[in-house]
Amino acid sequence: MISRELNETITRTGPGTDAGAVMRRYWQPAALADELQGKRPVVPVKLLGEDLVLFRDSTGKLGLIDRACPHRGADLCFGRLEENGLRCPFHGWHFDHSGQCVEQPGEPEGSRMHEQIRVASYPVVEKNGIIFAFMGPGEPPEFPNFDCFRAPETHVFAFKGLWACNWLQAMEVGIDPAHASFLHRFLQDEDPADSYGKQFRDKAADTDIPMTRLLREYPRPDITVEETEYGLRLIALRHLEGGKTHVRVTNQIFPEAISIPMSREMIITQWHVPIDDENCYWYSMFTSFGAPVNKAKMREQRLKEHRLPDYAPIRNKANNYGFDPEEQARETYTGMGLDINVHDQWAVESPGPIFDRTREHLGKTDVAIIRYRRMLRAAIAALKEGREDALPMRNGVDPKAVYGPVSNDTIAETGDWLRASTDGDAARRAGCAGWDARTPR
Repeated sequence: MISRELNETITRTGPGTDAGAVMRRYWQPAALADELQGKRPVVPVKLLGEDLVLFRDSTGKLGLIDRACPHRGADLCFGRLEENGLRCPFHGWHFDHSGQCVEQPGEPEGSRMHEQIRVASYPVVEKNGIIFAFMGPGEPPEFPNFDCFRAPETHVFAFKGLWACNWLQAMEVGIDPAHASFLHRFLQDEDPADSYGKQFRDKAADTDIPMTRLLREYPRPDITVEETEYGLRLIALRHLEGGKTHVRVTNQIFPEAISIPMSREMIITQWHVPIDDENCYWYSMFTSFGAPVNKAKMREQRLKEHRLPDYAPIRNKANNYGFDPEEQARETYTGMGLDINVHDQWAVESPGPIFDRTREHLGKTDVAIIRYRRMLRAAIAALKEGREDALPMRNGVDPKAVYGPVSNDTIAETGDWLRASTDGDAARRAGCAGWDARTPR
């Protein structure tokens, strides 16, 4: 259990909040590049409780500015896309990428009032299908040298989904290695040959054991958590018959991302981004160490479960997440279909928009959640004390030197699971033909 005050501190992220101040020191996904396709590349963005508008001009340059016109509050998402910015249809006030008002055509000739008018604007960068924004003070930090950023565009597929809950409970499901043996338990194993684009449906590491079977038959992992320069490394060991051990390495990337293996070929890097305090988007980058990603297939798979334009899941609280008691008896642990995103969605939405953690009872398998909250609280305290350089990846470490993070499944033939995991990752990287995935020297 934690206090109500602490729960408020670590969940609220709007302007002026403690956790929000921490998040504003890092790049945040703001939209998918796909959302700016079409004749008029202008979309509304709500991020960390702020209402913004994102646009791309005729030269391809991106802008992210306050959605409300400072004249009388009209919605700039309906603005005219002209030259290097947006023009408010109400009175023609024109704003450039920096948020500066450059023209007020209705004001008296020679007026320089526009020079004093500016709306909030934030730097934006496009990375392999996701547009990131930096909403903090000062110069934006460098991007870390993560695999999802190093890989070419051909080997990364980006998607997102809407969840009706606070960002923290969304993120914490991703640093809970034990839940996969239950929440994502399949009572029947599918053919792993049909696993492309699906999590937990491949074979376990280099074996012929379906991952669904391994998770089902070995539900008590030994979990170790290590602090790293980017956040936390999680090692889950499932001890198999014959002295073998299944080693699963996943990561928490501070402040609100995770990196996990999807299959031997692919990893997922996923951010859990606050829209406001009661809603969030997950943004995923699927990075391939093998062939180029079949983006058409992966998009088709996910659009069967999501609606556009808001990327809201079709299965949701209003329709009981598609719960089928017959399916629960025979096919899945949840009875909520075969898409594990729906399972996670139910797990994080059903406690309510912001879970009352004064009623919470954490167990030993929640060690990563406990360690993460300590890290977040330490970052909040450091920022209050003016020690921004104490934050992860802001503490003198060159972000460009932070690579990986290593996310993989391996079978250790002996007790030396660390060597097995390291060797397995090195072999996967060495065999990558589409891009140089080898560990930077």
